[in-house]
Amino acid sequence: MLRELSIKNFAIIDDLSLSLDKGLTILTGETGAGKSILIKAVDLILGARAAADLIRTGKDTAELAALFEVPAGSAAAEAALDLGFDPADGLLIRRIIHKSGRHRVYINDRPATTQALSAINGHLASIAGQHSHQALLKPAYHLLVLDRFGGLEGLRDAVSACYEKLLPLIRELDALNRQMEKQTEHIELLSFQAEEIRRARVECGEDDTLEQERERLRHAERLYATVGRCVESLYGIEGAVAERLAGIGKEIQGLCRIDEALSPLAQRLEGAALEVEDVANELQAYLQGIVFDTERLDEVEQRLNVLEKLKRKYGGSLEAVIAYAQETEGQLERVSRLPEAIERTRVEIGACRKELISLCRKLSRKRRKAAGRLSDKVVQEAASLGMPAIRFDVSFSRIPADEHTDPYLIVDKEGVDATGMDRVAFLISPNVGEDLRPLARIASGGELSRMILALKAILATGDAVETLIFDEVDAGIGGGIAEMVGRKLAALARYHQVICITHLPQIARFGSRHFKIEKSVHRGRTRTTIIPVDGEARIRELARMLGGVRITKQSLAHAREMMRQKA
Repeated sequence: MLRELSIKNFAIIDDLSLSLDKGLTILTGETGAGKSILIKAVDLILGARAAADLIRTGKDTAELAALFEVPAGSAAAEAALDLGFDPADGLLIRRIIHKSGRHRVYINDRPATTQALSAINGHLASIAGQHSHQALLKPAYHLLVLDRFGGLEGLRDAVSACYEKLLPLIRELDALNRQMEKQTEHIELLSFQAEEIRRARVECGEDDTLEQERERLRHAERLYATVGRCVESLYGIEGAVAERLAGIGKEIQGLCRIDEALSPLAQRLEGAALEVEDVANELQAYLQGIVFDTERLDEVEQRLNVLEKLKRKYGGSLEAVIAYAQETEGQLERVSRLPEAIERTRVEIGACRKELISLCRKLSRKRRKAAGRLSDKVVQEAASLGMPAIRFDVSFSRIPADEHTDPYLIVDKEGVDATGMDRVAFLISPNVGEDLRPLARIASGGELSRMILALKAILATGDAVETLIFDEVDAGIGGGIAEMVGRKLAALARYHQVICITHLPQIARFGSRHFKIEKSVHRGRTRTTIIPVDGEARIRELARMLGGVRITKQSLAHAREMMRQKA
């Protein structure tokens, strides 16, 4: 329920605040006083697109704010909680419009997006005006009205959930089939590559090891000759390096009796002689291991050629070749599992589609039963609103299927979607002798306004929207019919907070609260104000509405009589 409304620097509104309550609130005023601006402000709070030209002349920003009381567990409360806003103490919605075009939205003083605003406010309030009946003219809305009237939301949600479960399965099957087609063409190449690498038995670092072996085999003679000479020089000939180092060490050792400082050097020479001897022994062992094998050299060369070919084809290194082989094996394994995955997905689709068809047919049967009851109810409500000759019918059709429709979403040669298998349209004949026609072809704005009111009244107890705002619901009507509309609005206000802008006193007199919107000039600027009217002030406002600018005794008496009749 809308508790507080505040508007600053918006069009001709300077600074306006309005406190509201439950029941039927009436807003009246002269043409051009600012009633439509007030509705525009509320529309912006509900998420409509903002424009900088709405800012009051001379100001840089306009600020609109509304405080909503939100019942726990309501659709609005759930939507707010889902977006992270706690509605326990109400929802304060603020929109700040900047001349720069950088507009801001706040919910409970936290920055928010217009998408979040629309998601919440769609459950808080709705505006029904003479020029905002587009929803009622759309068949998609007709289907929603029918389902709400018939209490079929749960079944409709089940259809939607099943449909949303089926769609990704269909997409998955399509992707699997495309993959199967693509991989079937590629599978021969993958198998060849995997087998080529598998047959080569590649090991990491194998190429480095083989290259070293190849160098040893290529230069075996040089290695043998050079190492052999070195062994002789170090240890094998008279006067070899090891022998000479040992001799030098003994000479220095003999001098240690003269100077003890030479002892460490003598020890190092002794150690060097032993180290040279060890090196000579190891070189001798290396010499014995040198292989002169041209056949082995050919084998190594051939193996390296195989490895180089693989590296050029599959990544530049043996690590990359091994990784490519693993990926190829994985692809082949996945391809081998594709038929199983395709079959499993088909089974899931079949079960889900069977459930969807069953739910759709059940929903369709219930809709057709509900349509008859709705037609009778609309005729009854319309008669109470001064349309006694009206005929109303709900026309059913099916969702067309074409060559682009997925076969899994076709039932009995027709399509299905998240709402089921039906399309409906409300048909009306307002006058005797006229054919039933779609609502969109009704010429009279007054008839359309009353149809909205009739539907709102029918759906009143189950409508999730807390606040209903009617702008010019009195368009094209007057006299006794206006009184019927007023009574209907008062009855609707038992279930919702209803705010109604009207020019007709026959409607205004039914309000539990009444506000007058006035336009005046203050210090050279036009501004709009809103004041509550009660008692004698309300009588005078009704008299003005009855008789125009000049209020007469007769119009005052008539106004008093209208209020007495209400009581």
